[in-house]
Amino acid sequence: MKNKVALIDYGMGNLNSVARALRHVGAEVEIVSSAAALAGYPAAVLPGVGNFGDGGRNLENLGFYPALRDFAASGKPLLGICLGMQLMLERSEEAPGVPGLGIIRGEVKRFPDGQGEKVPHMGWNEVFWKSGAADKLFSDGSAGGKHDNYYFVHSYYALPESGKNILGKCGYIFPFAAAIGDGGKVFGTQFHPEKSQTAGLSLLKNFVAMAE
Repeated sequence: MKNKVALIDYGMGNLNSVARALRHVGAEVEIVSSAAALAGYPAAVLPGVGNFGDGGRNLENLGFYPALRDFAASGKPLLGICLGMQLMLERSEEAPGVPGLGIIRGEVKRFPDGQGEKVPHMGWNEVFWKSGAADKLFSDGSAGGKHDNYYFVHSYYALPESGKNILGKCGYIFPFAAAIGDGGKVFGTQFHPEKSQTAGLSLLKNFVAMAE
């Protein structure tokens, strides 16, 4: 089971590009659409592009909400990407009334218009990592106050209830959470590591190394 990763298919993710990137850094990737099967994997990735409401309803209809909460509580590595990260929080302005997973307390809000920047935030931008906060994802030493460029495409941003859950910040209109975590092995990135070249592959490589 070493380096085996479940890539969750709930109809909202660019599965092929994420799978290619994970395999490139040594993962044995299996696309999983059965919530019941999830518990048998040592690590999982929740990708996602699109609407929070659609994503939440799809996960719930497929039975992934309780399965993902149990997976996170078990201490196994779990990575949410873009919409997948947003779904880790409790709710979103994009879809009032649709609950998120609530693995990390907080909400998802929309960037304001008319602030001199285009919405969505799209393209390359720097992420500044909180010292020590992201060491598990950057065992090669690239964290600890240093920064790298990553690729973003989003109109909504995560706002965790506690600053302790923010691993890295990015500036666009104002500083926002580019990466979050629960203090254990649950992580989320607003950017797309699979599209972020060397820096993104470094992150995925360190995540995969936890899957043992």
